[in-house]
Amino acid sequence: MLFCITAMDRKDGKDIRAATRQAHLAYGRETGVVRLGGPFLNEDGGMIGSLIIIDVPDLDAAIKWAANDPYARAGLFESTDIRYWKATVNNCGAQL
Repeated sequence: MLFCITAMDRKDGKDIRAATRQAHLAYGRETGVVRLGGPFLNEDGGMIGSLIIIDVPDLDAAIKWAANDPYARAGLFESTDIRYWKATVNNCGAQL
């Protein structure tokens, strides 16, 4: 099942994000469940949150995956939302 995780950074999260970025990216690669992901940006191009589409068996697995993300473990996020998601259109060329 696909799940969409949207997580917004704490206002003072810039240093946390920078310090844990490589671990976050490695976690996504190593777990093998990420289908699409990337940061939300502010008007200046700074990273302020994350959108990640994962493919896991159920909502419990999605919650566990999100909780073990190094960003989440470091306390980066002010808010996190996890929802079931269905891919219906893919015009950007990304592989789902």
